[in-house]
Amino acid sequence: MARFPPGFVADLKAQADIVQVVQEVVALRRAGTSYKGLCPFHTEKTPSFTVNGDRGFFHCFGCGTGGDVIKFVQLQESLTFPDAVLALAQRFGVRVPESDDPARDAAAEGERETLLAVHELARDYFRAELATPAATEARAHLEAREVLAPTAERLGLGFAPPQREGLKRHLLDAGYGIDVLLKSGLVVERAEGRTVDRFRNRLMIPICRDGGSVVAFGGRALGVGQQPKYLNSPETPLYAKGRTLYGLHLTKQAVRRLGYAVMVEGYFDLAQLVQGGIEPVVATCGTALTATQGRLLRRFASKVIVSFDPDAAGQEAAVRSGEILVTQGLEVNVAILPPGEDPDACVRNRGATAFNDTLKQSRPYLEFALERAAAGRDFTRDQPRRAFLSEMLTLAARVPDPAARHQFADRLAQRARVPEDVLRAEIRKAAVARRTTAPAAMEDVLGGEIREAEVAGGGERAPAMLQAEKALLWALVREPAAALAALGEIEPRDIHGLRTAPILEVALSLAGIPPAAVPDTLVERLEPEEAALVRTIAAEPVAPATNAGACWITLRQRRYRQELALLGDEIERRPTESDELLRRKQELHRRVNELDELDAGVVQEHPGA
Repeated sequence: MARFPPGFVADLKAQADIVQVVQEVVALRRAGTSYKGLCPFHTEKTPSFTVNGDRGFFHCFGCGTGGDVIKFVQLQESLTFPDAVLALAQRFGVRVPESDDPARDAAAEGERETLLAVHELARDYFRAELATPAATEARAHLEAREVLAPTAERLGLGFAPPQREGLKRHLLDAGYGIDVLLKSGLVVERAEGRTVDRFRNRLMIPICRDGGSVVAFGGRALGVGQQPKYLNSPETPLYAKGRTLYGLHLTKQAVRRLGYAVMVEGYFDLAQLVQGGIEPVVATCGTALTATQGRLLRRFASKVIVSFDPDAAGQEAAVRSGEILVTQGLEVNVAILPPGEDPDACVRNRGATAFNDTLKQSRPYLEFALERAAAGRDFTRDQPRRAFLSEMLTLAARVPDPAARHQFADRLAQRARVPEDVLRAEIRKAAVARRTTAPAAMEDVLGGEIREAEVAGGGERAPAMLQAEKALLWALVREPAAALAALGEIEPRDIHGLRTAPILEVALSLAGIPPAAVPDTLVERLEPEEAALVRTIAAEPVAPATNAGACWITLRQRRYRQELALLGDEIERRPTESDELLRRKQELHRRVNELDELDAGVVQEHPGA
């Protein structure tokens, strides 16, 4: 029977929304904080089957059947436990690191439990220190930020004293070894071999999973000139910053009840909002939002209102975060505060009512992104319009809701003065191929000529996958060093229109990381269906092509030959300009011939290719 590493099953259940899974087979209605429906495991006329999304379990009061999301999949699909885990992981895009070493698993599970206990003890230590005379400056900081004592208590705020070994000695006295403390990230080893507390003279903020367990800390500097201003725990066996949303363990019931969440950036943004009675709030803590965090939030809400700092960096982060949330199927709005006023300052200066008014005036994300992208562009010129359309086409292709996509297309067509039918056709094609530049048909529109033949039919069928694409995906997991070498030769235009273009775009962003880290990093950054495709190809025992390092040649050849075909059409359409076009065609032929020779050399060097 397949075994899974410690903590993996708990992580999977945290990401797999039981309400979403059950709703595929049971019509559910909200009943208070739970959902009710007819039991799928026995015949009944009156609903006695309940699902509690916050706690992640189901129970039927009629037949007594109950359990978690994995148990539901087991019963519904007649699967073993390992097969149910694999099915859920594939559906939610979670990588499955199987293990066949029971002794190692037991040791790792014990280590996780120990680390959880260490973090709980550290939280209690920091909280107790906040009441000591040494924490005068920390309490003054909270008073200056207008964080009241009940709020500080609810958030578990504490104080790390300036001594270099205060927490270390406390944890050692409690019986924990120095190796455990180092692995927890609460203690660090200096170059000279000395071990000291990571957090010193800082206001401490515990970071919890949505279930409430403390897995990390954030520390706000209190000393003059102390850097960095905010210091967070490193990633550990307990904590991955891209999988945790600050405050969700406190606010998830309000988020679930109201159906929406307010997303802010900082710890104190969340503190002020919660203190002001605005309960459905979560924070990213200044790190870039990930798809995993989006899926986690989707378990509790269908809508997110993003309220980041109004400066350029904050608004750019709002654009990126909004796109990720929209891609995860969430309805997204953006609340824009006056210049110089973040959510924390808004509530302190003008009260919670003023912030609520800002939320009510929030704009749909797609409208916000469109207007932001259009700002400052001269649409009387073709090049700015092309750049604008390329950017918006990428975004439109990632909107999963067809109705929202069509509405966005209407706004986009009006803004860029492009025929709606042509734009919708290109969005349909981009939704399949995930193109990232304005395609040929769109460029014709921008030039005042519409070649309707190129957009007829809508282009709904995805392009066939090239052998070179499969080889690259296989190598990214099985031979990452060779794959990185190949990606180093690829130009962005080489992958336009490929079925795997979105995956290869992410892969191109991995340049510079160690080859061994490529497989996990790639899968983590992909959409669920993309990750599933990579895993399927990587599972093949033999590489689709024996020389993945030369795949870039195939992709470049394909691009040049497509450009040659387009040039041939242009020469027929514009005979008066044929001399210049012919020169361009000859240059492309020369490049193709060079690649053919290079390819032949590679084949001779690797005759099995």
